[in-house]
Amino acid sequence: MSLMEMQEFRDSNPVDVIEQVAVTQDWAFERCVDDEIAISVAGAWTDYHVSFSWMEDFEALHVACAFDLKVPEARVGEVTRLLSVVNEQLLFGHFDLWSKEGAIMFRQTLILAGGLEPTALQVETMLNSSLESCEVYFQAFQFVVWAGMGAEEAMRSAIFETFGTA
Repeated sequence: MSLMEMQEFRDSNPVDVIEQVAVTQDWAFERCVDDEIAISVAGAWTDYHVSFSWMEDFEALHVACAFDLKVPEARVGEVTRLLSVVNEQLLFGHFDLWSKEGAIMFRQTLILAGGLEPTALQVETMLNSSLESCEVYFQAFQFVVWAGMGAEEAMRSAIFETFGTA
């Protein structure tokens, strides 16, 4: 018998932990099915739609964070170049373009193999790191989609640090 054939049984659904955290943090959420929860979060630049999904077959907790920015067909090539530039900056997770919907989404996964359960701290960290990535790069995506900038120019415009005092 291989390790993959051994199945661990869980006492609870990992999405239950996310729901408990959402209640504690007073986040607006919706849970229509056992394995998914959707959370709405207001950011500095836009509102974010966060979905946590438990993927039983992979023993993985997946988070996807989307924002309202539709990519027109004419900007798909440049957005794809920006995705490459942005993703090489990230330590955790990645951005995707869902071409059918024209939506940009940040995604990451927590592997919970062997019956492990997520902690509230892990859930909060996943959510916070997803939102932080979206907040940092949202303007770069806007610059490419709405201002017609190239990927590199959009990154320079969105990611700059001010030094010194006025």
